[in-house]
Amino acid sequence: MNSSKLIALDADGVLLDYNLAYATAWQRAFGERPALRNPRAYWAMERWDVPQLGPALREQFRAVFDVQFWSTVPALAGAVDACHSLRAAGFELVCVSALQPQYAKARLANLRSHGFPIEQVVATSNDANGSSPKACALAQLQPVAFVDDYLPYFHGVPESIHKALVLREPHGSPNTGPALAHIQSTHGNMADFVDWWLDEHPLLRD
Repeated sequence: MNSSKLIALDADGVLLDYNLAYATAWQRAFGERPALRNPRAYWAMERWDVPQLGPALREQFRAVFDVQFWSTVPALAGAVDACHSLRAAGFELVCVSALQPQYAKARLANLRSHGFPIEQVVATSNDANGSSPKACALAQLQPVAFVDDYLPYFHGVPESIHKALVLREPHGSPNTGPALAHIQSTHGNMADFVDWWLDEHPLLRD
């Protein structure tokens, strides 16, 4: 990949609707789809009317976050078209996801099934000893920009990479505080980022 034309994208909350998929997972685990409690909640547990789970039920719920789950997360509105706009402008796209590596193929299949023009998923897991679990992968990829919806995942990302934060739902959002000073741009969703980015960066040519 040509790093000067490479943009790294998070999946959940940027390309894919994890919070909607969460309700489907709950239904798989417990046989009943939860009611919507707060559509403006950032976290899935606060968006849906679900109880706190004890250890046994928590394990039962975690068990449905399997290959089937990671292969079937819905796309967010406008995200597929936004990615095609980036590709048409000459950018290459890679998904960098804080996902267990054994689910990388399922995530890629999920993205491809929606028509995302993405051919690589880098799964970093979510353990990073205080820094972003994505920082090392991004330092190796050296994309021109990195888009994520979770502010802590920008910690330790090289300064040379443009940091674009998708703010999305505000209630309980972690996207606040002094760390925002290190973000170069903020956007409501992936389509908003792409519109802004393409206005700021003309068509790339070799």
